[in-house]
Amino acid sequence: MKASSFHAITAALAKHKVRYIVVGGLAVIAHGYLRATRDADLVVELIPENIKSAFTALGEIGYRPIAPVTVEQFSDTQLRNTWHREKNMEVLQFWSKTYPDTPIDVFIQQPFDFQSEWDAAKCDLTGAHKIPIRFASIPTLIAMKQTADRPKDQIDVEYLRQIQQASGE
Repeated sequence: MKASSFHAITAALAKHKVRYIVVGGLAVIAHGYLRATRDADLVVELIPENIKSAFTALGEIGYRPIAPVTVEQFSDTQLRNTWHREKNMEVLQFWSKTYPDTPIDVFIQQPFDFQSEWDAAKCDLTGAHKIPIRFASIPTLIAMKQTADRPKDQIDVEYLRQIQQASGE
């Protein structure tokens, strides 16, 4: 993953006023544990207007869903629930010819109460234009990684707990 790709993504999302929270490896890095990651994991507020803005923003910089999913389909809560239930789908993957080294995974269900996490999330101002980016809080990241429970998630949880202890959170 390239920093310039992530900047382009966050700038496009900011331009379109998309409400999203960065989770996964990038959020772990934002909290202080430096490790490699290959994609950007995003939780977008799953309301139709925000979903449309997210699709528009990502489309402007060349991102398209890998699966043939339209913004109208993704905005349909019942359809997303069916994908989750019948296909074990967790995320909709986006890919761009312009930024091929930075795929994006957008969660199809809210893994947490969006507004509560929006309020609790770590907000950093990045880039020359000081774009605000919200990164999931440490407790939320720990909960998400415990649910996923892959070996790399277990390592992340260990480091996140150390960071949490050291910061007194």
